[in-house]
Amino acid sequence: MLEHLFGSTTRVKLLRAFYTNPERAYFVRELSRAVDTQLNAVRRELLNLVNLGMIKPVEFGESKEEEIGTERSKYYKVDTEFFLFEEMTALLNKTQLAEEKNFVEMLKKRAGKLKLLVMSGIFTGDTESGTDILLVGDVKVVPLAKAIRDFEKFMNRPIRYTVLDEKEFSERREIGDRFLYGVLEGKRVIALDEYNLG
Repeated sequence: MLEHLFGSTTRVKLLRAFYTNPERAYFVRELSRAVDTQLNAVRRELLNLVNLGMIKPVEFGESKEEEIGTERSKYYKVDTEFFLFEEMTALLNKTQLAEEKNFVEMLKKRAGKLKLLVMSGIFTGDTESGTDILLVGDVKVVPLAKAIRDFEKFMNRPIRYTVLDEKEFSERREIGDRFLYGVLEGKRVIALDEYNLG
């Protein structure tokens, strides 16, 4: 969606990385790996973003991540003084919500005969959750794995997911499984629920 607005998939990926962690500085090679794009394309887009005033170069030592790079590494960070910083943050958050909604709908259609689909962890900001997605039912593992890989590229981060068949889910519920109850009682969004968990 945003690549049509901004004209560059690489630029959008970089903006997501910067605006998701505005306090964090990144060095060029790290960004290239994170957004899975060639180094020259990343350098070109970083220059564009600096010229627009959206990000700024920072010195070695101004970043908590300095142990990742070297003193020669060039670091960049979002410029929170950019006059459209708040609007850009809101726009990126809204497009992420739209992409998450599309992802959930795709899981419901292609991941098999699901009885329960719970979004947690990175989707709700719950750092204590043991998983980001819980799926219960007769799950098609190959389409699920592909969907997760594709969405990981969009998110620029790994997604932890847990698959349980109905029997294992029932057994775990019965014995009060700590992991399961941590997910079900924690901060979560229930996208599909044939168990009426509420």
